[in-house]
Order: sequence, then C-alpha cells, then structure tokens
Amino acid sequence: MLEEILQAGINALTGYLSEHVLTCLIPAFFIAGAIAVFVSKESILKYFGAGTKKYISYSVASVSGAILAVCSCTILPLFASIYKRGAGIGPAITFLYSGPAVNILAILLTARVLGFDIGIARAVASVGMSVVIGIIMATIFKKHDEEVRENKNFVYEKNKDKNQRRVSLAVFTLLILLLIFATSPFPWNVKFSAIYVLTILIAILLIFYYSREEVKEWGNETWFLFKRLFPVLLAGVFLVGVVGGIASQFVDAKPDKAVGVAIKDYMGGNNLRSCFIASIIGAVLYMPTLLEVPIVNDLFGYNSGIMGAGPALSLLLAGPSLSLPNMIVITKVTGGKKSLTYIVLVVIFSTIVGYIYGVVL
Repeated sequence: MLEEILQAGINALTGYLSEHVLTCLIPAFFIAGAIAVFVSKESILKYFGAGTKKYISYSVASVSGAILAVCSCTILPLFASIYKRGAGIGPAITFLYSGPAVNILAILLTARVLGFDIGIARAVASVGMSVVIGIIMATIFKKHDEEVRENKNFVYEKNKDKNQRRVSLAVFTLLILLLIFATSPFPWNVKFSAIYVLTILIAILLIFYYSREEVKEWGNETWFLFKRLFPVLLAGVFLVGVVGGIASQFVDAKPDKAVGVAIKDYMGGNNLRSCFIASIIGAVLYMPTLLEVPIVNDLFGYNSGIMGAGPALSLLLAGPSLSLPNMIVITKVTGGKKSLTYIVLVVIFSTIVGYIYGVVL
C-alpha cells in the first residue's frame, strides 16, 4: 500500500515536470524576474493615497500585483507598509486582494494547466473583485480615509527616460511572445524557430540598452524566484499525488481522481453550495503560490471533470489572497472589524462569481 501511495506522488510529479516546466514555468519565471527588476515598486505604490483620484488609485491597485509579481507571502508586508503610510483603505484593500490573485506566474500557469477560459476568467474576476471589494470597504470605513487625507508620506521615483521605458516595454513584449510560442500547439520546428528569433532580439536589446549590472540583477531575481517557489511547487505536487494515493485506498478510483470522487457530492456541481464550500476551503487552506493550480486540477479532480468549473474558479479566487496565517496578519494590521469584513466579502464574491461562471459555462 505504501508503495502505491508513493508511486502516485511520483506519477503526479513526473507528469507535471514533463507537461509544464519547460514550456510554461521557465519563461514565466524570466518574465516575473524582469518585472521585479525593471519596474519600480515606488512607481506603483505612490498612487495609493487617500487623496488620489479614485479612477487612478483603484486602476493601479487592481493590476499592480501583475506588475510587482508578488505572492501571497510578499503581499502582507507591502500592504502593511502602504496602509500605515497613508494609503486609502479602498486602494489598499484592492492591492491586498489583487496582489497575489493576479500574480503573472499563477495566471499563466492557470491558463496553461486548467485551460485558457478559466485562466482569463480568473484574471478578469480577480481585477474586478478587487475593485468592488475595495470600494465597499472604503464606503463602510470612511473614517479611515478622513483621518489620513492629508498624509503624503509616499516615496516618488524620478522620471525615467522615455526611450528606456519603450525598450523595457519591447523586452516584456518579446518575453510574452516567447511564452506564447513555447506553450502553443504549433509543431516543434515552428516553435524552435520563433523562440530562436525572439531570444536573439531580446539579447540585442539587453546588450545595447542595459548595463551588465542590470542584466545580472535580472538573472539573480529570476533565480531567486525560481529557487524560492519551484522546490515548494514540486513538493506540493508530489504531496497532492500522495494524498490522491491515500484517498484511492478508500475510494474505488485511481489516485488522480480519488479525492475528486470523494468530494463530488460537495463540489462536483455548479451550484451555490458547491461554490460556497470551495470558497471556504480556499479561504482557510494555506496554498503556496502556484500550488492552487495542481490542487484544483489534480487533488479536487478538475482535470477529470469531477470538480465543477464554478467551484474551481471560486477556490482560485479565494485561495491565493486568504489563509489562516494571512488572516491573522491582516487582523493585526487593520483591526478585527476591517479584517472580518474583508474576509466575508472575499468569500461572498468568490462564491457568486464562481457560480455565475459555472452557469454561463
């Protein structure tokens, strides 16, 4: 029995490595590393003040997670910093939710593994939910913004050369195209030719427009993200397989479907109850960045059609931004009333959006 359980973990890990690492994760790590190095955090955070125009502050806060490439652990100190330094409660909460939810690595992996539709739905819903939740929080807790209205303690960066910004945009565009071709269904000869040309173009831009130190920093940041996240992801995928192997000892199903079969009556359909349960599980369960994808796909059986699309999206919307440790930190920063309101709003909206997605799909 032990051998079968361990074999289930090994099978899950080898399948994941063969299908997703080379064509999806490696290019995505390079993109995330470039974002972390070439886009200043201060250039984003300076727009969160209580006195900033709402269409600016909420727009920036709702997409800054993708630009900053933060994860669920990194978002908390950033949130605490901008919250204590005078950010409006609405933009700060929008940033808190959207930061890990629109993490570019997570969105790309979701689209690659779970499907393009749910990947786009996750990205769009995360941005929309973050703004709505932020506006509701700002409406409920108006007093907070009144107290910090005159606070202007944000750090502003010097304006960058416009030409350098255009070059950075070109690098990001080429990196994204490289990722698209790497994950496309084109024949390998077409993929290789496109990847080769794109790599040469990126190298030319790096040689002529960036210093050796900047390129080195990009490499170091990419490696830092890789060594911090990738081992945890591999361990998590193996654990997911092991859990499936254990479940298969009690349920008449293969390891990759056993947990999904066991919870089918609770999260198998696209109904409000299933979406609500998925939202609660996502809110409570601690999932390292990216691990929510194999959990939904393999552990809960989305890939085999056992878990409904609605509950899957609900879990993906609630999971990255909440967990029990996360809730404790948020409570310490904002206080019990604000944190409880935020948690309830995340669960409610994750349930509703997941349900709507399941019905429409």
